[in-house]
Amino acid sequence: MAQTAESNQSTGGRIRHLIVILGDQLDLEAGVLRGFDPSHDLIWMAEAETECIHVWSHKARILLYLSAMRHFRDDLTRRGLPVQYRELNSDADSSSLGELLALDLRLLQPQCVRITEAGDYRVQEEIATVCTTCDIPLELLQDESFLCSTQEFRAYAAGRKSLRLEFFYREMRRRRNILMNGSQPAGGTWNYDHENRENYRSAPQGIRHLTFPPDGLTLETMRLVEARFPHHPGSLEAFDWPVTREDGLALLSDFVTEHLPYFGSHQDAMWMGEPFLHHSRLSAALNLKLLRPLEVVQAAERAYRTGAASAADAEGFIRQILGWREYARGIYWLYMPEYLQRNALGAHEPLPVWYWTGETEMNCLRETIRQTLTLGYAHHIQRLMVTGLFALLLGVDPVEVHRWYLAVYVDAVEWVELPNTLGMSQHADGGVMGSKPYIASGKYIQRMSNYCQGCRFRPEVAAGEDACPFTTLYWDFVGRHTEMLRRNPRTVMQVRNWERMPPERKEDVIQWAAVLRTRLGTSEGAV
Repeated sequence: MAQTAESNQSTGGRIRHLIVILGDQLDLEAGVLRGFDPSHDLIWMAEAETECIHVWSHKARILLYLSAMRHFRDDLTRRGLPVQYRELNSDADSSSLGELLALDLRLLQPQCVRITEAGDYRVQEEIATVCTTCDIPLELLQDESFLCSTQEFRAYAAGRKSLRLEFFYREMRRRRNILMNGSQPAGGTWNYDHENRENYRSAPQGIRHLTFPPDGLTLETMRLVEARFPHHPGSLEAFDWPVTREDGLALLSDFVTEHLPYFGSHQDAMWMGEPFLHHSRLSAALNLKLLRPLEVVQAAERAYRTGAASAADAEGFIRQILGWREYARGIYWLYMPEYLQRNALGAHEPLPVWYWTGETEMNCLRETIRQTLTLGYAHHIQRLMVTGLFALLLGVDPVEVHRWYLAVYVDAVEWVELPNTLGMSQHADGGVMGSKPYIASGKYIQRMSNYCQGCRFRPEVAAGEDACPFTTLYWDFVGRHTEMLRRNPRTVMQVRNWERMPPERKEDVIQWAAVLRTRLGTSEGAV
């Protein structure tokens, strides 16, 4: 166990508050630190191996958390705040977070444990159980970094037949006075999504991003991760993520100045060799609480107000944070733990093994997965309409898809990852997150990227060796879920197109989809 010298201070009695800070709660202004008295209170942090192996986490995800935690610990101690910090080392100690906390609760005997709401239902339940077992009161504080509390979202949801993002997003705009001119939306419209769907006609030029070379502490932590988790997926060679608040603020400034003016129209585009394009890369810093969502959306709004960015650019970005991010968290805490078990489409196929390697002939999936394994990153359309879409069409068990997304992306915290994966991507929640499943054939990927160039599969072909598997599985999905899709006015046309197909073509599609599933069901199967 590594701990600061101050953590052994004598308070002349029991510690008043043991302040538990989790790896995604690295905020000096958090309410849990309000009124902190260094002579009577103690901050507790721990690196637990079980949190690194709960899912088969990408090495970069593990490194990001551990490095950011260690930087935050050092910042706390520089400010004179006592910290008890349990640090992983190269030994094979596999204690869980709860076990480490229980050990120190028995040792320190605080009068009370204080903690901010966790980002993971499992972790919050584990901590509550430990406190109950140790007979120490637990004070659970609201996470003030979010712009809509769990209580506010529950009140918003009460009595509503459906919880659509658009209406929640408008309410958040009004409540926080973001992109508003009085009672009306700035620019005259609430949503510019229809202007956010352009692709590049040729290779984008001159896109550069601010870099964050690992410092000494990160390099030291990197060596630990390589030694302790050598067989975990991914690579650390390209690790380049903010691990301090200062880095996060620098990244925010760079995005608003250099990328926001080009973000809106092309935010759904994909291009080989350009993993970031004009996306912000801010989600990891936001989810670790190195940045606060209000300061991020206000920075984007200032760019619009000063003419540095268009309404479409600013609104498209703000919608992701003020809308989707807050909405996903509300859905998570409203429905957990039952939400995790939903499987409305009855999907039970295994996740193809090449999701962990990228060894597939499908160029779009190979490019996206290899990028993910290299960087721990893919932008939202790569996640939704490439890796997520294929799993949906194939019929993969949504829990397997969820565990993969939670494992491989550096910004993944369950409160945001689970609803976006199980709900929006896999439509396993039966329509809570979205009114329709996000399904498309290979022609969508052809339209929004250059992935199909040089790929041996043809997006316009639905059956046979040359057929794009996305196209085959798309039509097979429509055929298998005809009644569900027919009931939705947004998908009824897809059903009609399926029903217009000659019977022999339908049969070819169904048979070829079965061939694909057989191939993918083998350990070496990769189409």
